Amino acid sequence: MSRLRHIAHDNLPTLMKTATYYVIHVCVAAIVAYLVTGNLWASLTLSLLEPSVQALAFFFHEKAWARALARRAQARLSSSVPVVA
Repeated sequence: MSRLRHIAHDNLPTLMKTATYYVIHVCVAAIVAYLVTGNLWASLTLSLLEPSVQALAFFFHEKAWARALARRAQARLSSSVPVVA
């Protein structure tokens, strides 16, 4: 399996969540940008640029939170194990 496929397979739930978040964000951004500018071309450009950057940031944000939660769970587990002398 290629490295990219392996990464995608290991992160499938996060990638799916990121993709659905991206679609919703693009739709909302397009509507808001159109209401503000009144220009369809500008609103489409803005609605694709900002959420694309945001989706990438969201993916890494989710990974950081998952890592932090795993560390916290590991710390709780190791602190609850009694030491036998």
